[in-house]
Amino acid sequence: MTRFLDPLLSALSSVVAHKLRSFLTVLGIVIGVAAVIALLSIGRGAQNEIISNIQSLGANLVQITPGSFSGPGGVRGGSSQTLTLEDAEAIAEQVPHIATVAPQVQTGGQVIAGEENTSASIVGTTPGYRTAYNLEMASGAFFSDYDYDRAARVAVLGPGVAEDLYGDANPIGETMKVSGTVFRVIGVLEEKGASMMSSDDTIYVPLPAVQQTAAQQRTPQGGHIVSNIGLSVEGEGYGEQVVADVTALLRERHRLLPTAEDDFRILSMEEITAQVSEALGIMTMFLGAIAAISLLVGGIGVMNIMLVSVLERTREIGIRKALGAQERDIWTQFLIEAAMLTFAGGVLGMALGWGIAEGAAYFVPELTPVVAPDIVILAVSVAVGIGLFFGFYPAWQASRLNPIDALRSE
Repeated sequence: MTRFLDPLLSALSSVVAHKLRSFLTVLGIVIGVAAVIALLSIGRGAQNEIISNIQSLGANLVQITPGSFSGPGGVRGGSSQTLTLEDAEAIAEQVPHIATVAPQVQTGGQVIAGEENTSASIVGTTPGYRTAYNLEMASGAFFSDYDYDRAARVAVLGPGVAEDLYGDANPIGETMKVSGTVFRVIGVLEEKGASMMSSDDTIYVPLPAVQQTAAQQRTPQGGHIVSNIGLSVEGEGYGEQVVADVTALLRERHRLLPTAEDDFRILSMEEITAQVSEALGIMTMFLGAIAAISLLVGGIGVMNIMLVSVLERTREIGIRKALGAQERDIWTQFLIEAAMLTFAGGVLGMALGWGIAEGAAYFVPELTPVVAPDIVILAVSVAVGIGLFFGFYPAWQASRLNPIDALRSE
């Protein structure tokens, strides 16, 4: 036991004997470890928040939108009107593993309720829209199949629209004018916040009601044009198959030649989540790599301090070697000293990095940093590894000193 404790106690006494030097050495490691832990934790928290916002739209959602059109000279731009209500019905009938199909017609207009008015996005859709886009009701109910079949003039409000028109009052049962047509409010949605395709400032009404109250657009073949089509896939494993089947069906229905490009675009939440997650993961690691540069600087500081320590303790090294100490004993002691300094810096840096991450969450409530064990273990391990790496040369140099020359030094 003494064989293992002696080098440790000797290294500890050397660290304690030079408090200011040891503190400055540890400080460089503390800053590096804290920067790595804080940036990786904040980056991973931001990644989780963004992925959560995307998945809140519906983890199994597949969105079909019209493609761009080809203008003179083959220049592509704008948005074609190629999706129809009939396309949505065909998808529901012919493509397996689909839970819900929700075609949509999107317009905008002035909404008036009593003395209040506001501009809002108006979406005519089916009852299945709520399931496909994972909408939750704050009060009332979404319109039913019965409302849809009879083109009822009923509306479900996003919370932003409800607040603009009715303030804190309960809007359920109240009437309002949407582009001159009277609708009765039957529900208000839960708030989703500022996220992609947020429903907060939107009014949802049965699609047939929009078709009756607005000019109906049709394709040259007589199809009822819709703005886009949302699908809800039965399970996570069917996303790619559904996308492939829908693509083949729409190309056939739109009579596209094998060499022609799709006149529509399909995006699944699985694909979007995977792409965003990969991009954010790379960005998080890039931030960690930048922070790791400070660890490298701290490691160089360890080497400098250890070299100074070797010069200061040359006579001590000579005495130890004259008394029978082996080269292995000398470099082991100096390596232990370097590892002790960097380990202490790693532990303190972990605490500081954790505090910085939590402080960021305090100032940005939407952000929840993730101080995961793998981040902490990685940062502290790298810190100790850097200490050993940069401490090896001074330790090796100390072990190679000639005892006679060392004893002669002052």
